[in-house]
Amino acid sequence: MRRQEILEVLHRDGIDIVMHLAAESHVDRSIDRPAAFIETNIVGTYRMLNSALEHWRRLPDDKKSRFRFHHVSTDEVFGDLPLGSSVFTEQTPYAPSSPYSASKAASDHLVRAWHDTYGLPVVLSNSSNNYGPFQFPEKLVPLVILNALDEKPLPVYGAGANVRDWLFVEDQARALVATQGTVGESYNVGGGSERTDLPRVISSSWD
Repeated sequence: MRRQEILEVLHRDGIDIVMHLAAESHVDRSIDRPAAFIETNIVGTYRMLNSALEHWRRLPDDKKSRFRFHHVSTDEVFGDLPLGSSVFTEQTPYAPSSPYSASKAASDHLVRAWHDTYGLPVVLSNSSNNYGPFQFPEKLVPLVILNALDEKPLPVYGAGANVRDWLFVEDQARALVATQGTVGESYNVGGGSERTDLPRVISSSWD
């Protein structure tokens, strides 16, 4: 969607809160085909910011004062975290390690720049890995489940030592609604449930 199209939607519906969740988000695909991640995550965010800024400047004072641009990002911008080490915080330095995480880190920096330079009221949130019903099957949890049901090999990235924190999608949705936050600040959203990527074999005995 182009800047003018976004702007027309914002004006038509009198929007005073923009929640920007759109992203290319699959690490493996970003390694094979990074161009889509640059276009969506960086250029797309730039277009959203410019449209939001122009719209915000035109709002009446009451709506202008409560306007927020909520940019939804990922904890992968902070890099890799060994199992059992300390958790990411809002002060953790950025250390992206894939085209996906680098593109999201770039979008975070753009959002902060539009706040610092132009005064756009922004809030950022960086969440851990989501899972839940109807998730796209390229993601790890549905992919492992579907492969197991079809008795296919279970995919493991590298040696399986990667650590992820898992967040149920409904908890993520509640956090997004709650994260009004302080303008210009970022908030980490996690599930406190770190696991390696290695599948666990669960055995059961029947009486």
